[in-house]
Amino acid sequence: MVFQAFWSLLALAASAFASPAARAGIQARTAITTLTTAQIEVYKPYTYYASAGYCSPTTTINWSCGTNCEANPTFVPVASGGDGDSIQFWFVGYDPTLHSVIVSHRGTDTTEILSIVTDVEFALKAVDSTLFPGVSSSVEVHDGFGKEQAQTATAVLAAVKKAMSAHSTTTVTTTGHSLGAAISLLDALYLSVQVPSATVNFIGYGLPRVGNQAFANLMDSKFPNLVHINNKEDIVPIVPGMLLGYVHPSGEKHILDSNAWVACPGQDNTSTECSTGDVPTIFSGDVDDHFGPYDGIDIGC
Repeated sequence: MVFQAFWSLLALAASAFASPAARAGIQARTAITTLTTAQIEVYKPYTYYASAGYCSPTTTINWSCGTNCEANPTFVPVASGGDGDSIQFWFVGYDPTLHSVIVSHRGTDTTEILSIVTDVEFALKAVDSTLFPGVSSSVEVHDGFGKEQAQTATAVLAAVKKAMSAHSTTTVTTTGHSLGAAISLLDALYLSVQVPSATVNFIGYGLPRVGNQAFANLMDSKFPNLVHINNKEDIVPIVPGMLLGYVHPSGEKHILDSNAWVACPGQDNTSTECSTGDVPTIFSGDVDDHFGPYDGIDIGC
């Protein structure tokens, strides 16, 4: 019942749907390319880190969270937190194999009603000038996602700085699934502003739309290698609807029904090989695709 209620509320958040026809000027892009097995394999460590975001902080702080932790055995945890209710789980640490600090946030748990409420608090608001100094007030983000990110921002920043110093690295990768991907996308912008010396990357899964056109353009300009991976007919990547002013940044990788992965250039590519074109409304999607599998990995702890 809670699961059904979640998707009913999510449908409300996407009241404008995500129909490509609803947004003037959007056309399907060409040059969609298929990823090789080797290219897909590159994302596997991050998929496990996104999945580990669902695990309790008591297990991620000592890296004892089962399969998700065992998949990245050299990871060195630095900090973790959240209660999984009013504050989503999160952790920060260092991966010596990837030579990167890792930041992960938990996604939507349909058994937690507060997470559901956050996901449907979908008004666009200017980014917090204290957290994002120098970012134009024209850059607007989902109010609920912004509030979630703000709750852990300073703790995450402190942990990232500690990990960067302890391991002599300037590379940071933020990741997460669903709501966790939205928070981590905002973290990527936040960390790039707060730690200008850092090279920040983002790899997310089942990412909902987070901000407006100005936000998408800013993310494209600051993060040319940004990646958001969508699975088949998952409906979460098409909400909130474009008629509400939301736009995805570039960087989509879409898993097709054949399990092939394709790279979809541009913002909200309307090709039927990409999420926006493949799932024109929430009623043509499949909620079961949200948690995977992503290259054989189902998200969760």
